[in-house]
Formats: sequence, structure tokens, C-alpha cells
Amino acid sequence: MLIQAVNITKHYAATPILQNITMHINEGEKIGLVGVNGAGKSTFMRILAGEESFDSGQIHQQKDLQIGYLAQNGGLESDNTLYDELRSVFTHLLEMEAQMRQLEAEMADGDKKRLSRVMARYADLSERFREERGYEMEARIRGMLSGMGFGDFPEDTRVHMLSGGQKTRLALAKLLLQEPDLLMLDEPTNYLDIPTLSWLEDYLRGYPGALLIISHDRYFLDAVVHSILEIDRTHMTRYTGNYTRFVELKAAEYESKLKQYEQQQEEIAKLEDFVQRNLARASTSNRAKSRRKVLERMERLERPAGEQKRAAFSFAIDRTTGQDVLQASDLSFSYHSMPVFQNIQLQLSRGDCAALIGPNGIGKSTLLKVLVGEIPPERGTIRWGSNVTLGYYDQEHEGLNPNHTVLEELWNEYPHLEEVRIRTVLGGFLFSGEDVEKKIASLSGGEKARVSLAKLMLKNANVLILDEPTNHLDLYSKEALESALLDYEGTLLFVSHDRYFLNKMANKVLEMNPDGIEYFLGNYDDYMEKKRELVEIAALSEKQENQSNHTAPASASE
Repeated sequence: MLIQAVNITKHYAATPILQNITMHINEGEKIGLVGVNGAGKSTFMRILAGEESFDSGQIHQQKDLQIGYLAQNGGLESDNTLYDELRSVFTHLLEMEAQMRQLEAEMADGDKKRLSRVMARYADLSERFREERGYEMEARIRGMLSGMGFGDFPEDTRVHMLSGGQKTRLALAKLLLQEPDLLMLDEPTNYLDIPTLSWLEDYLRGYPGALLIISHDRYFLDAVVHSILEIDRTHMTRYTGNYTRFVELKAAEYESKLKQYEQQQEEIAKLEDFVQRNLARASTSNRAKSRRKVLERMERLERPAGEQKRAAFSFAIDRTTGQDVLQASDLSFSYHSMPVFQNIQLQLSRGDCAALIGPNGIGKSTLLKVLVGEIPPERGTIRWGSNVTLGYYDQEHEGLNPNHTVLEELWNEYPHLEEVRIRTVLGGFLFSGEDVEKKIASLSGGEKARVSLAKLMLKNANVLILDEPTNHLDLYSKEALESALLDYEGTLLFVSHDRYFLNKMANKVLEMNPDGIEYFLGNYDDYMEKKRELVEIAALSEKQENQSNHTAPASASE
């Protein structure tokens, strides 16, 4: 056992956040920590990491336990280059390497009296260096930079030049190289594109230490973890299996507890009825008293709480578009004379559910802004079809006024609606009572996302353009969004790195690359299968070409 929490309780003011939490993490375990936004997941992880106090309980941990903790926005601040920042992880190996160079110089100076002693020291040091993977150091740094999406960055790129998301990504890369006994990651999949996500999954599956991961990425949790800890209404429950298995087990557990509760309620009702009817009769009084004792001794089951209140909403349209929704031709855009994208050809038909994917920095979000008219294209044409009403969801929520309350934000956008209608809509997005008086500036990322979705819902747009709509949403809000979009009768174009969402929503995948857009029919799994087929065909073609080149001279000599 690496670490154990016993009866941990935590309050913020008078509000209980965690109550009597008991759990443990064993060597090599890979655990997902889930729960709704605000459940206390990050608080509990900070407590385990020693970065936050708690009101009562105990934390026990293995002697000399090495813990690596990455907060949601735990970016690095440094003047180092990216390479030097990661190289700093191996200070002890670099010192050993310097000693080896010194010993090599001493062996070369020709002092025969000292040679055998120096050679012995060098052999010992070299063996330690090998055991501690010193000879793999450079390859590991280069591999980590490439895997985490920094492979194409100029070598002189400094850490302070990175964006906030990139700094967090580099902090994760540095932690992975350190290989602590227990690695605790709070939303590590934020800011990662699909290739980097896939690489990280493979890396973490083979990670030698234990993992505790907070994530709302179901695909990621299914691929990496073997157990789930859920914090629900201040308490924690452990489930064996990945996220999909957790959902099944939790549903079965609820049904079982509900059945036991209902059966006990039936039994209680029968016993109470018997006691009430027979206690006064002399002939049955003793039996009634006996039943009453059974009732008094009975340990009453509580009705299982079931699911917490979830967001519930839908996207309606006022009118239908024509069959041809969008025709964009030869679109190009540059920023400070640097091309962002070029040669974009894009068509959408009524009812399409199109996913726009590609690596970070390829220009996906910029393309969406060009399509909705927020920024003009450098070159090309955009033609929207007849009766098109656009609804646009911006992942940065730049359309929200930080000085407004939640209620004001919607009411200012839709002043013709009655307050009761606005409050009803906000209730569907889990803003009720005093929540609607919160300032936008004080909201969490997930709360801002729900406000933006509420505004979008009221627009009744027949074409939705969504940029990373599942970012910052908890698992249950994601499911509500999926349900609403699956019932949506309009046309959908969205950017997402959430592969579960891509699989559930997309009927075509548009892969953006430096030369334009390549089209694939189907969802994300279909796209990946087609990509594998194309790789196999290319490899087979290359093999046949090589064989043809080898046999050509022989046939010519004949």
C-alpha cells in the first residue's frame, strides 16, 4: 500500500465537501476519480498531495513515497528551453555523466599507478549509470517532447514563450519523466489533441507507478484505469473496472438497493398492519407484541439516493434549411504573414453531423471563426444556404460579459422573454435559486460552458457551429449535451478532441491538414479504421515497388 486516507472530512465554511472518506492506493494501481463538478475531487487530490488541509481524519503513506501532482492549470514558469527544462529532471544522471567524463580524462593521462583504481571506479559508475537508464536519457527526453506535441517546436523555444495550456502540457511531460511512485493528475487531457491523447494513453498504460486521475474523458478512462473512485454527495465509493464498467455496476447497485428497500417497506407495512389490527385482541395480542418487537429491532434501510439532478435541455429549430447548407471554396487565412490554413474546401448538407479534427495549431478554431464571420478570410468564398440561422459556441466563452449575473446574461440577449422563462431554462442547466445571481466572472469553466449552452439553446438556430463544446463539462453534463444534440433536427459542425463524443455524434469526419481537408464517412472509430487501411495499402504498395526495383535489373540482364 502506497497511501491510505482514513475518515477524511473537509468543510468549506459550514458546507461539508468530504465526509468520512476512507480509501487506499496500492503499488501499480491505476484509478480514475470521478464525480460531478463541485463534488470535491480536486480538493481530495490536493489533500492526498499534502497541498490542502483537512478537518479530521488521517493520511498514512509509505516511507520515502515519491508523489507527483499536476493541478488543472499547473503550468511551468521558467526561462529554460523546453529541452533543458526536461533535462533538469536528470540532474543526478548528468552529475554521474560528468564524473565519468572526468574519469575518462584521468585514464587517458597515462598515469599507470592510478589506472587500475580509476578504471574500477569508472566501471562501477558506468554500471550504475546503465542501471539508472542514463544511456537512454537523451532518447527519453526527445521521445517525451515528440509524444507530448513539442516535437516540431524550434530548439530555442523558451518555456515562458508557451501558452497556458502548453505550459501545463510541458509540466505533465516533466512529471512523466520523473516517474514518481504515485502520479496524481487533475484533468490531464485538457489541451491535448487526439494524437497526443493516444500517445499519453499508451504511455500511462505502461507506467510502472500508481496513477490517480481526475478526468471527464470517458474514452481515456476506459483505456487507462482499472478502478473508479466516485465522490457523490460528500461520500466515496470504489468500483472495480474502467469507466464503462463503473456505469454498469453503479446502475445495478442502485437497482439492487432500491429492490431491497421496497421489499423491506412492504414487510414493514404488513407488520405494522398486523400489529394495528391485532394488538387489542386478547387472542392475538402476544403475536402482535412479537411482531412489534421485530419492527423495533429491524435495521431500517434508507431509500437509495439515485442520480443527482442533471442538466436537461434540447435544441429546437424555428425553420428548416435548404438541402445545401454551406459551400466554402479555396479558403485561406494568415496571421502576421504566417499561413494558418489554406486550400480549404468545405461542404455541408442538411442533417450533417460533421466533426472537424486535426492536431493543435492546424487552425480548426480559426476556421470556425472565419465561417461564422467573426474574422474575414484572406482568400476564398463562403456561401450559406437558404433559411440558415447560425448558432456559434466559442470554447473561450468570449461572448459572455463578466460583469453580468447569470440571469442578466440570458435576459440581455433575449429581452422579449419573461423572467420565469429565463429562470426555467437556467434551471435546466443546473442554475437555480441564488445561482442565477452569480457574476459570470466568478463562475467555473463548467458553469460558463452551461451558460453559453443555455444562450445557444434559446437561439433556435438550425445550424450549430461548436468549438470544443464538451470542454470543462462533467461526465453527466456531457451526456445531457449528447442527448440534446442526438435529437437535434438541424445541421451540426463541431471541433472536439473527445473521442467518445466524436463516436456518438459524428456521421462524417473532416480531417484538417496543411493542404486542406480530407473527408471520411462515419464516426471516429470508422475514421481510425479507414486510416489504418490507408497505411496498410501504402506499406503494401511500397513493398511491391521495392520488390519490382530489385527484380528489374535481373530481368534486364536476361
